[in-house]
This record gives sequence, C-alpha cells and structure tokens, in this order.
Amino acid sequence: MKSQRRVMSSSPWQNTGPPGAGLFAYRARTVSSGYINSSIIPMLCRKAGVPAADVRGNITSHRARSTIASQLYNAKEPMTLFELQAWLGHRSPESTQHYAKISPNTLTKACKDAGYFARNVRTIEVLVDRDAVASGAAAAGEPWQHYDLGHGYCTYTFFEQCLHRMACARCDFYLPKDSSKGQLLEAKENLQKMLANIPLTDDERVAVDDGRAALDQLLQRLTDVPTPAGPTPRQLGAPATATLLPIVEVRNGPTP
Repeated sequence: MKSQRRVMSSSPWQNTGPPGAGLFAYRARTVSSGYINSSIIPMLCRKAGVPAADVRGNITSHRARSTIASQLYNAKEPMTLFELQAWLGHRSPESTQHYAKISPNTLTKACKDAGYFARNVRTIEVLVDRDAVASGAAAAGEPWQHYDLGHGYCTYTFFEQCLHRMACARCDFYLPKDSSKGQLLEAKENLQKMLANIPLTDDERVAVDDGRAALDQLLQRLTDVPTPAGPTPRQLGAPATATLLPIVEVRNGPTP
C-alpha cells in the first residue's frame, strides 16, 4: 500500500510542481512518458479510430496537457494566468504563457468588447425617394438617396466613400436645404427616412474628438482632393465649410 501511494503521488503531468497522481502505472512504477507517447497513445488512437498524428506532429501527452490548458484559458469563464499556473504546477508564470494560447474566437470577442470599431461608426439620417425608385428615374441617374448634412443634402450614392463628407465642398451632388429643390424634396409625401452607418476615417475621428482646430486642418488637407463630381474645393472657388455630421446615434463599446 505504501508503494502504491508513492506511485500515485508521482506524475509526468506535473514535472515542475508538487507530486500528483499518476494516470498509468505498471508493477507499482509510473509508466514513463516515452512509453505513453510511443505505445499507449497510438493504441488508444487506433481504438478510437482517430489518427495518431496531425499537421503539428504526433499526438503526445504533453500536447494533451497544452490543449487542456488552452481550453481552460479560452473557456466561457476562463482561468486567469495565475490560476492556470497553479493548475499546471508551474513555478514561473513565463512557463504558463507557453500553454495559454489565445484562440481566434477569444481574440475576436476581446476586439469586439473593446468597442474600437463601434466607436468609429456614426449613424446619420438619409431620405430615400421611393417615387424615384419605383418610376425607374433612379436607374436613369436621378438622385434617390439624400444624406442629411444638417445644412443640406448630399445626393452622392456612395456618400460613405466621399472624403469631403465632413467638409462638404458644395459640388454638383450638394443640395442646399433652403433651395427650391431642397424644399420640394422635403415636401414629398413618399419619402422614407432611414439610418445609415458611417465609418469615420482617422482624420474624421480626430476632428470629432478635438473640435474646430482639427476640422480646419481637415479642410486644408482636402483643398486639392477631387470631389465626387470631379473638381477640387480649390477649383470650385468657394472654400468648404467643415461641419460635424448631424449624428442621430453614436454606438459605443461596453463600458468597463
């Protein structure tokens, strides 16, 4: 009994920590890891009908230990690094880090929880002229989407790709609200109001966060950048006026 207890207290699974219970023993002696890897595991794989090797190499007891550690680290209620260190029996957390592999799903969730992409998206209002769509006029080139800029509407279909959307250069796609066309548009009965998500560029993000000075710098950088209609703000003659988009909704990541 004494020898049996001694055998059960030695384990190849915890070679750097305190003794633990051995899984395989023969004649009161712990089976070596070499025999486990070369004979027992291949035999178990044959019985289970699974390959004894994969793209990473042979299935070994150490790989099983690493897999379990990674699963515990990426679980729904994951172990912390220090908890995993204690479970593995490591003296140093540096040794545990080799086992704590972050899975792609965990990394994706962490990125989503950080809210980076959500913080860089703004939602504005867009008017859809359903009459223009139903009559086929939209297919012929007549504007049917009108993005609300606050001071006017942008009729450029690919508004989210326009570099001048926060510094409107008043190109041919611009429709002032106080113009006769703008007033006729707002008087239409068959208009559908929708929300459009607008991902902000780094420059626009800075402009939103830092205010007027950043907006003026954005204007200067866009002076010679062509508008969707073709001419640059400098060629149009009238300096653009930078303005924050009339935000309907701001989507932020979860607060910590």
